[in-house]
Amino acid sequence: MGEATVKSLEGRTAASPSPMPDGDGARARLRMPRRPRIWFEVLLIGVSYWTYSLIRNAVPEQKTQALKNADWIWDVEKSLGLAFEETVNQAVNSVTWLIVSMNYYYATLHFVVTIGVLVWLYRWHPGRYAASRTVIFATTGVALLGYYLYPLAPPRLMNGQSFIDTVLVHQTWGSMASGNLKHMSNQYAAMPSMHIGWSLWCGLTIFALASAPWARILGLLYPAATLVVIVATANHFWLDAVGGMICLAFGFLVSYFWYGTTPKGLPKLVEPAMPVAQGGPRRAAADRDAADAESSESASEKEHAGR
Repeated sequence: MGEATVKSLEGRTAASPSPMPDGDGARARLRMPRRPRIWFEVLLIGVSYWTYSLIRNAVPEQKTQALKNADWIWDVEKSLGLAFEETVNQAVNSVTWLIVSMNYYYATLHFVVTIGVLVWLYRWHPGRYAASRTVIFATTGVALLGYYLYPLAPPRLMNGQSFIDTVLVHQTWGSMASGNLKHMSNQYAAMPSMHIGWSLWCGLTIFALASAPWARILGLLYPAATLVVIVATANHFWLDAVGGMICLAFGFLVSYFWYGTTPKGLPKLVEPAMPVAQGGPRRAAADRDAADAESSESASEKEHAGR
């Protein structure tokens, strides 16, 4: 009594817990993994990126303070014995084909790979898509606070240093803050580095969910390569990368708080209509696994009975 029945995969009925009270049930339904809708996701990503760019570029370009903060970051790195950006920048700049490749890497892969991972999740891991998307959205959102509260000039704009703006020197398209494009983007929003935040999200997602070993290895190499690129092109200090990692950690916490588990802990696929079980997504995933196990056991019993 007090139990609802739902059809299992083989058409049999299985008992499920009683529906929760209206308030808890509504919240659980919102948290429940569901199949994403392509039109909604495209619209959401487009509007979100437009809003992010609008807010980021609306932050006052506090040049004087941004340059002071850059000097402070540089002094901190020197005190740690880890002020290697200038050396890397000059060394890589001397190899034309390499630095030109890095310029294009910086300009394109930041978007291409991130969108590619979102599409991969949407197609092959729909049950984990929303939680993964929540991570990157929360990461990007909190980064806006960094841009507003801590204006920071990138190394290539510092005074009295020998950093090279590799985009200008090699006349490549690669930075919204160089050449004729500099008036379209806030040049003093270097902390935190979303190149690192997004690339690390991509890398960790691929490493956690991909089945092919080579894909998992590439997933880990991608954020490492991105770190080299942002330093070699003098677009960021390595401490900016640390800021990006902190923002990503915040994003994972937000997703975990909402869904009650990591994206990997959610079911890979989503049934068209899944009842809400008490305990939220994690309980639902466990119930589904139990149903699958029961189906397999039943099939095994039929096979033995037929012998």
